[in-house]
This record gives sequence, C-alpha cells and structure tokens, in this order.
Amino acid sequence: MMEQWLNKLERKMGRHYITNLMQYLCIGMLGVFVLEYLPLPRSAYYMLYFNRDLILQGEIWRLITFIFLPPNSSLIFILLSLYFYYFLGTSLESRWGSARFNLYYGIGVLGNIIAGFITGAATNSYLNTSLLLAYAVLYPEMEFMLFFFLPVKVKWIGWAWGAYLIYQLIVQPLPYKISLVFSFLPFVLFFGKQAWNQGRMDLRRLGYWIRNRK
Repeated sequence: MMEQWLNKLERKMGRHYITNLMQYLCIGMLGVFVLEYLPLPRSAYYMLYFNRDLILQGEIWRLITFIFLPPNSSLIFILLSLYFYYFLGTSLESRWGSARFNLYYGIGVLGNIIAGFITGAATNSYLNTSLLLAYAVLYPEMEFMLFFFLPVKVKWIGWAWGAYLIYQLIVQPLPYKISLVFSFLPFVLFFGKQAWNQGRMDLRRLGYWIRNRK
C-alpha cells in the first residue's frame, strides 16, 4: 500500500524534479560556510536559519534556506560531512532515479517545516543523516573504512546509528524528539517494513554467530 502511494506521488511529480539534488545542497552548504568568514552586516546563519516567529513576520525564505546550513563545526569536519552527504545522496539517486530521491528529500523537508511550526525551529541535520540509514537498507553488505582503516559493513554502522537515534529520542527534550521523528518520516515511509524485516534477520544472524562463538 505504501509503495503504491509513493509510486503515485512520483508519477504526479512528472518532470518537476531536480537532477543531482545532493550536489546543489552540498554546494549551498559549503557556500554558507564560506559566507560566514566574509565581512557581512549579518551572519549568513542568522539570515537563513528556520525561525517560526520571523517566518510569520514575512521572512518566508527561511522555509527553505535552512536546508543549506552546514554542520556547525571545523572546516575539516564540514568537508568530510559534505563529501559523505554527497556520496550517500548520489548513490541513492543513482539507485532510485532523480524523481524518487527528490520525493524522499522533499518529504523530509516538509516534515521539518511541520516540526518547525510546532517547536519554533527546524534543522536539516537529522534529515541528512537519515540518508545513511536509507543507504544501509539498500546496500547492507557494502563496506566502509571506519577511521580510514577498519572495514565495517554499512548495515552495522546503520544499526549503531539507529541505536544512537533511539537513545536521543528517549533522553532529548520534546522539541528535539518532534524534530527527529519528522526528519525520519521519509525513511519510515520508504523503508519501514523492509528495515524491520531486515533488522530481525540481522539480529538472528548475530545471535547465531554469538552462540557459535561460545
């Protein structure tokens, strides 16, 4: 049923989608980071972040511009993050096609906007990291070089990240919980049943491996 609904939405999009969407998002985030170092009257972050009160006062560009805010960290971390986002996004777009990837990301943006009007603020960080879980479901046996030297299958990275997000969902204040839930709405819609079934299978395999190690 869910797959039929997503297919219907994808058909309704027609040709109204952006090819290489993740490339533009990463270029935008890098551009905002560079603008922070220019002598501008106001901070680029301040001008672009999601603020419900300012949006209601007429600054409607904030409904979209918050998706171009980069992680708030050092240059090296930001470059690594943007490379990782680009890799994940282009991999998913290559697997699905541009229309379906636009649909996935667009649902996430809409979810964050809804969360933003509920809580007062919105972020793109959870949405971008949801791409990792989507990649882990589609390519579970692919290996990443953790810390640049330790090969780990991406499904186990996805499991670790999923456990961390569940922990965040438990300990964080309500506004963060709302933001997290709405950010991962596209993942649930696209992969909910598949991720559940794959997760149960991985747990059985892990249990079998542990039992045979004793």
